Amino acid sequence: MLIKGYDVGPLVAGESLSARPGFWSNCLLSMCSAGGCAERPVPEWFGEDGADADALSEALFDPERWPVFRVPAEDGPGVVVVYRNLDGDYGTDYLLAHPGRSCVEQIASWDGDSSGTGLTWRELIRIADSPSLAAEGVQDTAIRFLLLLPLLTAPDLPETASTRLIAALAAVGTPQNTASIAAEHLLAHLTRRSRHDPTWASPLSGS
Repeated sequence: MLIKGYDVGPLVAGESLSARPGFWSNCLLSMCSAGGCAERPVPEWFGEDGADADALSEALFDPERWPVFRVPAEDGPGVVVVYRNLDGDYGTDYLLAHPGRSCVEQIASWDGDSSGTGLTWRELIRIADSPSLAAEGVQDTAIRFLLLLPLLTAPDLPETASTRLIAALAAVGTPQNTASIAAEHLLAHLTRRSRHDPTWASPLSGS
C-alpha cells in the first residue's frame, strides 16, 4: 500500500483487524490507565482477555507490516490511522486526507500520549458519521468513532458524549456492565489531556 505524503514503512490494509478479539484492548486500554486511575484497566473491560490482546498485538505491531486504517469521509477531510511499527519507535500516526489533495497531512501521533493537533467533538462526529461508501476503508460508524477517539482534544464535551461512547463500545462487543467503566476512564483521560494543552488548535477549524 502507498500513501502519498507518508513515505515510510511497509504499509498494509489493516481494517479487517478491527473485527478480531483483542483489537480494542490494544487500541484503547492504555488511554484508560492515565491520570492516577484507581482501578487497573484490563482487557475484560472490552470483552476480551489477555490472550486475545497478546495474539492480536503480534499482527498489530508487526515491524514487517504496518496496519493502516482508512476512515474516508463523504464530504470533507477523512483520516488515515497508521501503526508506525519502527523497531524501538512504536506509535500511531494520524494523517488528514483532504479532498482534492494527493498528499496526506500528518496531524498527530500517539506514543504513550498524544502530540500534535486534534479534532473537536463536532469534527470527530462529522467524520465518524459520514463514511464515503465509494472509498476503501472503515464504513461502520462505531468503529470509525473509536478509531478517531484518540484525536479528541477539546476541554468541554457535550452531555451526550458519554452515551455516544458507551454505545460505540457496546457495538464492538464491550459488555454492558463494563462499557460505562471504560467510557468514564477514556473521557477522563481525553478531557484531562486537553486542559493541559492551551496551544491546541484543530487542523480543520482554521484557528
